[in-house]
Amino acid sequence: MSEQEKADIRRGLRDVYIDRTLSSFIDGKKGQLLYRGFNIDDLAENSCFEETAYLLLYGNLPNKKELSDFDSVLKSFRPISTQILNILDVVKESHPMDALRTAISASSAFENNVEDISLEATLRKGIHLTAMAPTIVAAHWRLSTGKIPIEPREDLGHAANFLYMLFGDEPALEDAALIDKDFVLHAEHGINASSFAARVAASTKADLHCAVTAGLAVLKGPSHGGAAEGVMQMALEIGSKDKAREYVKSRLKNRQVIVGFGHRVYRTEDPRAKHLKEDARKLSERKGDPKWFGILEEVADAMKPYARKGIAQNVDFWSGAIYQILSIPEQLYISIFAMGRIPGWTAQVLEQFDNNILLRPRLLYVGDKNREYIAMKNR
Repeated sequence: MSEQEKADIRRGLRDVYIDRTLSSFIDGKKGQLLYRGFNIDDLAENSCFEETAYLLLYGNLPNKKELSDFDSVLKSFRPISTQILNILDVVKESHPMDALRTAISASSAFENNVEDISLEATLRKGIHLTAMAPTIVAAHWRLSTGKIPIEPREDLGHAANFLYMLFGDEPALEDAALIDKDFVLHAEHGINASSFAARVAASTKADLHCAVTAGLAVLKGPSHGGAAEGVMQMALEIGSKDKAREYVKSRLKNRQVIVGFGHRVYRTEDPRAKHLKEDARKLSERKGDPKWFGILEEVADAMKPYARKGIAQNVDFWSGAIYQILSIPEQLYISIFAMGRIPGWTAQVLEQFDNNILLRPRLLYVGDKNREYIAMKNR
């Protein structure tokens, strides 16, 4: 039997382990997620994004001085150059994820020693990209809507500053806290498609800007980062709470998926989803806008029987409702995911560089062999 005949094909690389990691742990059966050993439940309720980013990048929770110093560095890296603003203006009519990908890639031209892939340089660049991303996203959105970009403020936290740059007003503390938690919940999630893309890039010894650009390109796909956007499109299609159950019944009867349900790894409720559901409910009450929460709650209730089959709510189901109620444009939903994920991609790249091997899987050829070449005049 030949080597190819013995090949064990795992389509989609499901349950294939490519390496060891210290960044995050996922137990799909129990619905458990850990960052560097810390339970996501504890981080979601007690940590802020800056602290969580520090944890992922450095491996430990910071003390008060370490967090303050890290926060200061993040804030110093928030501004973007005139050249990047000009690029964003050129691509102002593109999708925000395309603009973010383009700006991150272009920013490598203004990075000192961009090709330095030492752990120290990669860590510094990861912090820089984490800080810049909200400024890029907010500036592009304002340019695309005919508004002037707003410069970042150093007296606001990472999430609050993003909302300020987006809307022009200092956000309510409760609103900023919701986006902050959303960033925490999206910060890292093992070797998902975008993290795998980032690690493949890093395995070739490409620099962090290349790896993050690869991650952004993959995240844009609707099967990965676009689910939150799809959830709100579904809610808009349903229109009202009383139509939700019939919508679910009709889709399932026609073997169509319900967006925001099911996960490649989790066989129970996504541990991140439960934190956002209660937040979405409280937000809808506080804003006097119960419509979207009511529709999605009815969809979730109609889908309960399928939880036993592993088709349960994922993190995107409730995050879309929160963005909608906060009046965040639908086109920005994936970009918010990306902003939170950059520390996770950086942590993955750091691991890849630290113990590198070229990621080069194979494909099993099943086509014809030894076909006769026919000259052009005889075809």
